[in-house]
Amino acid sequence: MYFKNFFTLVFIAGILYSCAEAEGSKTIRLGHGLDMSHSVHKAMVKMGEDLAQLSKGKLNLEIYPSQQLGTERQCLELLQIGSLDMTKVSVGVLENFAPKMKVLGLPFLFRDREHSFKILDGPLGQELLNGGEKYWLKGLGYYDAGSRSFYTVDKPVNTPEDLIGQKIRVMESVTAMDMVSGLGGSPTPISWGELYTALQQGVVDGAENNPPSFYLSRHYEVAKFYTLDEHTVLPDVLLAGTHLWYELSEKEQGWLKQAVDNSVVYQRKLWLEAENEALKAVKKAGVQIIYPDKTLFADKIKDSFDKYKEDPEFYQMIKDIQATE
Repeated sequence: MYFKNFFTLVFIAGILYSCAEAEGSKTIRLGHGLDMSHSVHKAMVKMGEDLAQLSKGKLNLEIYPSQQLGTERQCLELLQIGSLDMTKVSVGVLENFAPKMKVLGLPFLFRDREHSFKILDGPLGQELLNGGEKYWLKGLGYYDAGSRSFYTVDKPVNTPEDLIGQKIRVMESVTAMDMVSGLGGSPTPISWGELYTALQQGVVDGAENNPPSFYLSRHYEVAKFYTLDEHTVLPDVLLAGTHLWYELSEKEQGWLKQAVDNSVVYQRKLWLEAENEALKAVKKAGVQIIYPDKTLFADKIKDSFDKYKEDPEFYQMIKDIQATE
């Protein structure tokens, strides 16, 4: 498996290198795993337009959507070896590369969307973005990915007890696996691209994600119960490889950061629209949307933060987030 993944990365790296050389200009290559209709991709298109305008054509963005270059994990690995310039990943995947990021994936840590933005756009959020540099990953900004909730194929989830014995797909994230285990479910890591078939064939009984992802993936065709417990407010992170960041001049870095900041504002607006549209669409398609008592889920795993007391610095981050008004 290791050699297969290694040669896959080498093959992709070769394609990217040849594409960049053929352009004969400074082209920034960005790969991600989402559909072209997703708010994140639309925001990236705007970022490319703004970048070209700000730089007067000196910097251009070339986007590879829909896992053309591999999974989120593979794109991060390509960034680290300098064969891809930028990517977007969920914090749940990024925590495997930049461990402190896992604080953002803890369940029921944020009170609401506004609370999460205050943290992400504040000093702690910037500190976490900068902290990835030691792993060759330069954090540039946070896209809104809403709240994640459970959806299941055959059995509705009204309380945590309904998750007992249920195989729930999660990302390759220790935090996500711990959460599902704590609620009584059986966490099952499966790649996003394989999940539709896994739900269809009964490999897993359900999954957890935000409304637009549930809708755009067409998982609602198989999973007919969507429980809005909103257990995590898990942002997407836009990253550049340090190889790219430090080969750019200070002026070029400024252009890129401005284009990123513009795209973040634009994406967050699109996200709210997409979230409302997704819920309406899946309901129309026959999905039963359940609004549970969220405190039942939060209380079930309220002691899960205690294990982080062994890491005083990390535990202080948790307390700082909880204390932020």
